[in-house]
Amino acid sequence: MEEILYYTMLFDLYGELLTSKQQDYFKDYYFNNLSLQEIAENYNVTRNAIHNQLREAREKLEYYDKILCLSIKQEKLKKIIAK
Repeated sequence: MEEILYYTMLFDLYGELLTSKQQDYFKDYYFNNLSLQEIAENYNVTRNAIHNQLREAREKLEYYDKILCLSIKQEKLKKIIAK
């Protein structure tokens, strides 16, 4: 569950930097709760292709966050606002 929240938060910050296919697959998997097989059937591709695209999307999101650090900045802002 924590992993899902982490990646959806990163997607909110950096999702536009992913390819349109990666965005679609990511939304179906994480937001619409579809299985890899269901997504593969919807897009007429293999389950393995979906798996690879989701893995690549997660890696890109982590990379962008490592470089831009927006998630850390967002947390700091939340703490400041809470005070």
